[in-house]
Amino acid sequence: MADEETKAKKDNDKPAFEFEEEEPSITKHNLSGLKYTVTTGRMPLKNDLGEIQAQVFYIAYTLDNADVLDRPVMFTFNGGPGSPAIWLHMGALGPRRAPLTPDGQLPAPPYNLVDNPDTWLQFTDLVFIDPVGTGYSRGKDEETSKEYWSIEGDVKGVGEFIRMYLNRNDRWRSPLYLAGESYGTTRSAGLAGHLISEGIAFNGIVLVSSILNFQTAGFSTGNDLAYKLFLPTYTATAFYHGRLPWAKSLPDALAQSEKFALSDYAAALNKGDDLAGEERAAAIKELARLTGLSEEYVDRCDLRVKQPMFCKELLRDDRRTVGRLDSRIKGIDPFHRGEGESMNSDPSMSMLMPPYTAAFNDYVRRELNYRSDLKYQIFGGIGPWNWGGNKREGFPDTGDALRDALHKNPYMKVFVASGYFDLATPYFATEYTLRHMGLDPEVRGNFEVGYYEAGHMMYVHEDYLKKLHADIKQFVAKTKGR
Repeated sequence: MADEETKAKKDNDKPAFEFEEEEPSITKHNLSGLKYTVTTGRMPLKNDLGEIQAQVFYIAYTLDNADVLDRPVMFTFNGGPGSPAIWLHMGALGPRRAPLTPDGQLPAPPYNLVDNPDTWLQFTDLVFIDPVGTGYSRGKDEETSKEYWSIEGDVKGVGEFIRMYLNRNDRWRSPLYLAGESYGTTRSAGLAGHLISEGIAFNGIVLVSSILNFQTAGFSTGNDLAYKLFLPTYTATAFYHGRLPWAKSLPDALAQSEKFALSDYAAALNKGDDLAGEERAAAIKELARLTGLSEEYVDRCDLRVKQPMFCKELLRDDRRTVGRLDSRIKGIDPFHRGEGESMNSDPSMSMLMPPYTAAFNDYVRRELNYRSDLKYQIFGGIGPWNWGGNKREGFPDTGDALRDALHKNPYMKVFVASGYFDLATPYFATEYTLRHMGLDPEVRGNFEVGYYEAGHMMYVHEDYLKKLHADIKQFVAKTKGR
């Protein structure tokens, strides 16, 4: 990095499971004249007796010589649940990033770490948070950690981190923002509702690839909602891979798919086992046309094509799968005929893991001077997640919390970023959620939506990295006040 001078307050080369409060590493940097400080460490979460229950790893970027009363601070995290903030951090928001190829494909190793001229640090301070069990964040023992591995426990834990950060850094009167991706949007909505009752109000929330209502993604018997809401993304995917010869353009294909999803397809699914004869045949024909799948396959699926099966089936003749996080990406998978099959792995996730993992582990040690023998847990660091029932029974929904926050703080604005090729959190499902939150008319206009011809992590494509940056820069400028 150009003209970088690095000073470490303390070398954090600590035993892996030391559970005493630690001094953070503080380093100074300069990105093309943007001078900033990075604080890297673990924030202790304590009980009422002052005993440390968990240590939450964070990396905070603050602009040097800025007025903290005017300078926004954005608390940022990814999803899973069970993922650290590595994806937003090293993919889009931070001043250093792990690049893929310009069109968002896996590069050959060894992997690079480059300056990010589109960093959000240009217009807001950034605090990247790794919830307990992810990254270097740990609970004091397994039983304590479980308290954070639920929707409610996660919101309270991250909420306590935010309170502590505001306290320790004198940021209570700064413009405040949340930015979450995937399950991080679930967390953001929950945090907005939880923290408003603690006196912490946000200027804005950024929801990247959003899921608040899990019914919209639940492929379970009796819940036909998900099939309708995934359909337009199936159509977008089929169009991209040349399986819709009739389609004039992506907007044309999506318009036809959305119309069918809300009309004849919805009516057909609502009839359940009573759907028969010519009406069933017509629905099968149109669904096959819009998805690029065969009529025989759609019939065998009973007009209900689950996402993993679609990813396996669309390019079966080419012996390829399509990605879940980004359905433009092709994967190689063992193939055996059968409707009940799904992918061995998601090729759009597989291409991200090596470059991001290598870049982050090098960056945190070499440039931020933070050293730990702990494994930086990207996935697999948490135990079973408590959804409030058995798995996802009852379909968790933090839209209620977001609605409550908006009604209590009608000044808060929300930016929602959605990718057309995202088969994890489809854009049409997000639209449905926003239309069904029961918002007072006064705050329905508080939402702004951005669409990208990309996947779940739209920023891996350099064109959409720049578009997302421009969209959020404008959003913060409009909402930060003062």
